[in-house]
This record gives sequence, structure tokens and C-alpha cells, in this order.
Amino acid sequence: MTYSTVSRYWYEARAPRYSLSFAFPLLVAYEVLAFTLSGSEVSGVRNGADVLLKSLFLMLGGRDGLAVFGVLLVGGGAAVIWKDYRSSGQIRPRYFARMAAESVVYALIFGVVASTLTVLLLPGLSIVRNVSALGVGLLAEWSLPTQLMISLGAGIYEELLFRVILVTGLAWLATVGFGWRATRAKVFAVCLGALIFSAFHYIGPYGEPLQLGSFTFRIVAGLLFSGLYVLRGFGITAWTHALYDVFLAVG
Repeated sequence: MTYSTVSRYWYEARAPRYSLSFAFPLLVAYEVLAFTLSGSEVSGVRNGADVLLKSLFLMLGGRDGLAVFGVLLVGGGAAVIWKDYRSSGQIRPRYFARMAAESVVYALIFGVVASTLTVLLLPGLSIVRNVSALGVGLLAEWSLPTQLMISLGAGIYEELLFRVILVTGLAWLATVGFGWRATRAKVFAVCLGALIFSAFHYIGPYGEPLQLGSFTFRIVAGLLFSGLYVLRGFGITAWTHALYDVFLAVG
């Protein structure tokens, strides 16, 4: 590949026609597994971010609220993809293979990078050297299909909630509400979003026991995922998160 080809791929892979289309199979795989294992009950064993988002629509409209959620999620995504496609006029199928390869590579090195940064922040705590696997013990009580389902849900719904909605919303709040410049607003959104992302894993009936090592690791992970989201878009970030969790579950 020439430099111009690589540069064009690097830029275009973040566009909705690629990024959202790439994430769609992850959504389908998670929902099929979730329905198969938990049935139609949203309160069954599912990813926490999924339950949180859908519960809001359940409170507003019951089962009809869930239908609205599905329409907004799939229909809204399809509309954005179509608008981007209409403006660009093309889709290069080979890009999806490259995006898949990127996601696998990022998922394989993510734990090493996040753990190393956590050790640098907390050199006195030896537990953080194995911190990337701390959550696996709690998942181990579930069957492997359930672990895989929760892992896929982490990729699609946690990235949707904590990167697309939360970080974007916090940046908007800082810009419009506080009058901050774009760079300062983004730094604020990414840092606060990472803190909230980490705290999320310790609440609710399936929350983990709070430990400084794992809490710090997840703050670092939130910062890394946010950085990846900004650089490579939603699709690659969602698949990287999902594959990282899957590799931990099956490893």
C-alpha cells in the first residue's frame, strides 16, 4: 500500500459508513446471545450498560419503550450510515478486513499497555501487575457463552454509553455550559468519563469489590478507549473492547 492509500484508509475508517457498519455485527451477535441465554427479559444476565440504557426506555414506555430504543439505535445508525454514504458515494469492502485486523492487534496489546501504565501509577501495589485479569474471576461463575455475551455487550454498549454518549455529552456541556475551548472541553470530558467508566464496574448486584488497583486500571482503560475512539472511531473501539474481554474470558 502506498502512503496515500494508508492515509486515506486511516481517515475514512472513522467515517460512519465504515465505523457504524463495522459495529453492527457486534450488536447483532450480542443481542442474539443475550436473547438465547436470557430470553426477552431485560433484567436477565446481560451487560450492565445494556441494562442501564434499556431500563430508561422501559421506565418511560414499558415494552413499547424497548421498541423505541431499538428503532432509535438501529434506525438512527442506518440513517447516519446512509447520509455518509450518499455524501461520499463509495464503500471499499477491503477496509473492513483491515479494521478487523486493527481491532485484533489493539485487543491483544491493550492489557499490556493498560497494566504497564497502572503499575507506573501505583508502583507500590503488586496486585496491579495482574490487574487486567481481575474482572475475570467474577465472570467465571457464568458459563462460557454467558461470559462471551457479556464481553460482546461491553464492546457495543459500554462504548456507546461511555464514549459516544457520555464523553460527547460532557464535551458539549463544557463547551456550551462552561464556555471552555474545544481542547480543554475534550480533556475534561475524557478524564471525567474515564472516572465514571471505572466507577460503573463497582455498582449494582454484579459489581466487583472496590480495589485501588482495579479501579485505577479501569480509569487508565477508559482513557485509552477514549483515545482510541477519537483516533479510530466507534467501530474499531467497540470491537477492540469486545475482543479484549473475550480473550480474557477464553484465555
